[in-house]
Amino acid sequence: MSGLSVGEVSPQVFHFEEPLRLRSGTAFGPYELTVETYGQLNARRDNAVLVCHALNASHHLAGTYAGQPRSEGWWDNLIGPGKPLDTDKFFVIGINNLGSCFGSTGPMHINPATGKAWGADFPVVTVHDWVDAQARVVERLGIDQLAGVLGGSLGGMQALDWALRYPDRLAHCIAIATAPNLSAQNIAFNEVARRAIVTDPDFHGGHFYEHGVVPKRGLRVARMIGHITYLSDDVMAEKFGRELKSGELGYTTQDIEFQIESYLRYQGDKFSDYFDANTYLLITRALDYFDPAREHGGDLARAFAAARAKFLVASFTTDWRFSPARSREIVKALLDNKLDVSYAEIDAPHGHDAFLLEDPRYHGVLRAYFERIAAGFATPAGLALKGVAV
Repeated sequence: MSGLSVGEVSPQVFHFEEPLRLRSGTAFGPYELTVETYGQLNARRDNAVLVCHALNASHHLAGTYAGQPRSEGWWDNLIGPGKPLDTDKFFVIGINNLGSCFGSTGPMHINPATGKAWGADFPVVTVHDWVDAQARVVERLGIDQLAGVLGGSLGGMQALDWALRYPDRLAHCIAIATAPNLSAQNIAFNEVARRAIVTDPDFHGGHFYEHGVVPKRGLRVARMIGHITYLSDDVMAEKFGRELKSGELGYTTQDIEFQIESYLRYQGDKFSDYFDANTYLLITRALDYFDPAREHGGDLARAFAAARAKFLVASFTTDWRFSPARSREIVKALLDNKLDVSYAEIDAPHGHDAFLLEDPRYHGVLRAYFERIAAGFATPAGLALKGVAV
């Protein structure tokens, strides 16, 4: 891995007394958001990059926590001194979204109206709501315009929403492995995962905290379903193939027979130990709801008409959950509006998870783009990425 770690980091908690008007019509507040920052904000306050997190991630982007040497941030391979998003040049901001289970106000926190955990009563949140909350943090940091907003997958949707709804408050939008909305197939995967959770006897209608239990069985299955969609068939074949766990058939329908089964159960067990079931329901529904073209008669080009940022859109050839075709829809809508857009379609074998990994071509694209931003160029056209598979 090129570059250095940001070292030990500590989160901050931002308290907001003024309620946030949610897309559902609910005025939610007071609330708290957990935030981490890396690097230094320059004197002009124009070198800040907001990084938006995906489904099971958080504000903890890079570095480690004191006394926890194995606590690297989820995008540690990308963010740090000398890394593609260089914290010697940029001030990087990570914000844990409202409704999450990693510090920001969420379903496990106390509802002041009842004195009990919110549970299933926590209001439904959308990508719009998260971006509105993030904008408040950015404003409190004294930043009028972000150098960029970066995100992958669900984080990429948030980056796009920033460009659409706060067009004058970011210079660059970097959307990785994302889509302008979920396909019916993707919504279906999310619904099956949610059903696994809500039908777990330990779910108790979302108020399982009061019963001292966790719907781990449902969480395990939900994670297994999701994890299958994050990997490509080639990666699964290379890692596991049809290898048997014990080397011989056990002739059982209950126990693990294949290595891939063992891997999925391990991922499910690990996930159920740290993730909140109500948070999973909220975040997958936010994914389902994101559809900026909906308010413009289904016309994505019209939705992007208000955008002013320059764009980098990147996809991965083996990502079948957020396929390159979906990224090209975004690129076309941007070009229809004569916006400045660079597009990279990267031939990587890893599937959707590629945006989290250290592929040299992928990191090379991001490094070049951020170097151009740091150098103060007016346009990234010299990147030679437009429409090119790399």
